[in-house]
Amino acid sequence: MSADSPARATAREMIALLTGADGFAEHRPPPHPLPLPPDGPLGWAGYDAARERAAARTGEEESVVYGTGAVGDRACVLLSFEFGFLGGSLGRLTGDRLAAAYELALTRRLPLLALVTTGGSRMQEGMVALTQLQRVAAASARLRAAGLPQIAVVRDPTTGGGWATVGAGADVVLALPGAQIGFAGSRVRPPDADPHAYSAEGQFTAGQVDAVVPPGELAAAVTHWLRALGPHGALPAAPVPRALSAARLPETGREAVARARDSRRPRARAYLADYFALRLPLHGDRCGGTDPGLLCGFGLRADGLPVAYVAQCGTPTRPAGYRTAARTVRLADRLGVPVLTLVDTPGAANDAEAERSGAGAAIADAFAAIAAARVPVTTLVIGEGGSGGALALAAPDNTHVTADSYFSVIAPELAAAILKRPPSESGATADQLRLRPQDLLDLGFARSIVG
Repeated sequence: MSADSPARATAREMIALLTGADGFAEHRPPPHPLPLPPDGPLGWAGYDAARERAAARTGEEESVVYGTGAVGDRACVLLSFEFGFLGGSLGRLTGDRLAAAYELALTRRLPLLALVTTGGSRMQEGMVALTQLQRVAAASARLRAAGLPQIAVVRDPTTGGGWATVGAGADVVLALPGAQIGFAGSRVRPPDADPHAYSAEGQFTAGQVDAVVPPGELAAAVTHWLRALGPHGALPAAPVPRALSAARLPETGREAVARARDSRRPRARAYLADYFALRLPLHGDRCGGTDPGLLCGFGLRADGLPVAYVAQCGTPTRPAGYRTAARTVRLADRLGVPVLTLVDTPGAANDAEAERSGAGAAIADAFAAIAAARVPVTTLVIGEGGSGGALALAAPDNTHVTADSYFSVIAPELAAAILKRPPSESGATADQLRLRPQDLLDLGFARSIVG
């Protein structure tokens, strides 16, 4: 198989693409105590013959192959769907293999890597097939509770219950270019449906996929993710980033605001590039939304320390951004990875669309994720700290500020308006708000001014 053309690669070819020719040890589940009756649980005429033809064509006993292997230098449990076996569909014996793969990961405390291509539940087994989705969901939940990561690579096609459990239920979802992805398969969706919505690229746009990865880059991408996600032992707090600008403190509140709003000062992308040797973005809130003004993901520092990051880019943060931030913080907390947040926003987006998208609930969710985190969270305010929209991403006891930042209960202009002052008095209002870096230190909000 060419690494650049895996569209109809077999289950084992996909495993070999990531582990090499000899890097995989296959496992098989124990025999089920109740063998399938002739033609399956429904007595579907011709079902046994169809299974026999599928086995002869593919050389497989079922639509999933699983076992242990190493991708790069990282051990994991791999499960791979064989689309040539009845369309990679899920039946009872498939469920046995999936449940056994998750249990193997749990027992050996290894990450689970799923290589998915499936048409969904197997019709010839009816409700027996459909309930395998509940088995998968339960097995996945046990891995989450144990703090073990799940990565899915979704191929063409990935539809139905397989997408809605093994695929979309993973912590990180990578997709191959051009793959058909969606709960509705091509034969059951509306005839006038936009095909882009059911593609890897469309799902990425909608925030349902974290990255679209060309086949030739897949092994490296998975290796990086396995290194970042762990499992790890006890990890220290994320170090405070160094300041990327001059350390002179502003003399007045109005000067602090002006410097924080200066387009020439360093922004989040510059800080992240300086802080990490490698970044792996998480994309989207899994509710159909994305926010280009908020960068989330996991990164590896030069010393190998993994750190999750949430970074505002100086724009009003949208509800999808807060939901993506909460998703990132909760994943890091479950995996024991420290978190770094970079605060820089004039405030939460306040347009009508933001309200319709649940701004209040999304901000509340971000507050809750930070408050509940058991891992250390480190915050650096690198620009504007605009009210609750900024505070939602700030660590209560470990927030630091740069010399060209400010933090305020409300923007000075809005404070002046609320106080019925003319716009010309917004500067004086900024002075009164005590929003300068040194004020934040004196008030006990900031632990340090990073110079």
